Amino acid sequence: MKKLSGTVLTPTGFIMGAIEIGEDGRVARIVGEPLDADRARDTTGNLLLPGFIDTHVHGGGGRDTMEGLGAIETIARVHAQFGTTSMLATTMTAPPDDLVHAFEALREACHSPAPASARVLGVHLEGPYINPAMLGAQPDFARPLLRDELMGLNAVAPIRLVTLAPEVASNMQFIGELVAAGFVVQLGHTAGSFDDAMDALSRGAKGFTHLFNAMTGMHHRKPGMVGAALSSAEYAEIIPDLLHVHPAVIRVAMRAIPKLFCVTDSTAAAGMPDGEYRLGRHTVTKCMGGVRLPDGTLAGSTLTMDIALANLVDKIGLSLEEASRRVSTYAADYLGISERGRLAVGALADIVQIDRDLKIKGVMVEGRPLI
Repeated sequence: MKKLSGTVLTPTGFIMGAIEIGEDGRVARIVGEPLDADRARDTTGNLLLPGFIDTHVHGGGGRDTMEGLGAIETIARVHAQFGTTSMLATTMTAPPDDLVHAFEALREACHSPAPASARVLGVHLEGPYINPAMLGAQPDFARPLLRDELMGLNAVAPIRLVTLAPEVASNMQFIGELVAAGFVVQLGHTAGSFDDAMDALSRGAKGFTHLFNAMTGMHHRKPGMVGAALSSAEYAEIIPDLLHVHPAVIRVAMRAIPKLFCVTDSTAAAGMPDGEYRLGRHTVTKCMGGVRLPDGTLAGSTLTMDIALANLVDKIGLSLEEASRRVSTYAADYLGISERGRLAVGALADIVQIDRDLKIKGVMVEGRPLI
């Protein structure tokens, strides 16, 4: 039986106490006295939070998901160092052969996790079923949804999340079928209207990909995709690197979307010095804290989830408890995972230890210390 002591964030609030972890890697017991949330960062010991969950990860440590063999192990290991205990490996819009190549490598990572790394829960298929007019930093291989292609890829490695543009060809009619088959569908890289978004939500689409980016914006007479998200969504991704979305706009979204959750949309440049890196078939440049295509278009990020948490608390003004939910619990809820994203008896012991300055001091995945 392992034991971690400190200020523990439980589903009902902070306690000063300890977590006991069984040999099965699950939380066996939590003991302690309730602690006022305002005093949580006054502790001289570590704060224990649920491990971070990132549903949008393209790369890290100089490696890109689309590279195939060996890349995902590096990516999962690098992000674990920053507190991410589980993630979705995110692919780029690409020709069929490129996707198959990437998925073949992801299969092993999903079923046989590498040591000292975040758990790869599955794949976020970000494209190719998007609007070619809203590529953002996606390569120009967009196409309408092909059922056989998607199901073939899923047979290689499990797809948990599909980003699509509902206005493209027959994409809308597939949403209900995908949801019934167990996929989470979210809307992104889309030129669709408010009505398109509402139709997609009524068919079971659940969220929005990197809200505000690569989608139709909100005008007071044409509310667009953003207007649909702000008026009707329970969930949406947002990138809190303070480059993709202004802090004030993040606050607006958090007031409107109950379970807005954070993603990094990280690239190979995450955890690396300035320079050139791969993003699918693109070459991107990391400089001045961001990642861009040669024309200046933002191309993913260098963000890691520990910085996301710190930005939410120190720049956006959230309490540590609420910030934790937005980098962990809500993403787990979105994916329908009850055993991660919370420190509760019976949950997997995915734990991040931070100090009062929100710096990582330790990471545990399924009861095994990584750092």
